[in-house]
Amino acid sequence: MTDQKEKFMRIALRQARLAEQKGEIPIGAVVVKDGKVVSRAYNRRITDHDPTAHAEVLALKKAGKRLGVWNLTGCDLFVTLEPCVMCYGACLNARIGNIYFGAYDSKFGIENTAKSGVISFNHTLNIEGGILQEQCSAILTEFFSALRKQKSADK
Repeated sequence: MTDQKEKFMRIALRQARLAEQKGEIPIGAVVVKDGKVVSRAYNRRITDHDPTAHAEVLALKKAGKRLGVWNLTGCDLFVTLEPCVMCYGACLNARIGNIYFGAYDSKFGIENTAKSGVISFNHTLNIEGGILQEQCSAILTEFFSALRKQKSADK
């Protein structure tokens, strides 16, 4: 199963690179059902002027349209960065089976938020992190490093 997880995370990484090419924070997501990609998406918050246009939410929307249902039972989500509370909530509402992510997000990721006791849910999803963690972290680190250099050069 690890090979399958890495396969789908690589597809999510390709989506993250597309986001980066468009000046978006490089996060990509893929929805999978029965071993097949149902949808893929990347962050579009800047492009769409939409604070909810996270890769996860967009991938869930596309999956629902493609499958003709809102209930994505039997589907799994692969995302390059640990989901935030909003995206985790969207996965709960969509009835996603499993969430697999690459890089951990110590500020906004769901695991730290839930552990802090700030929020609690009446049910939870299986969530597994660290899949291709180095590659998923590197693309974000490189993006923000380049962004900081650009801002310094603009001053």
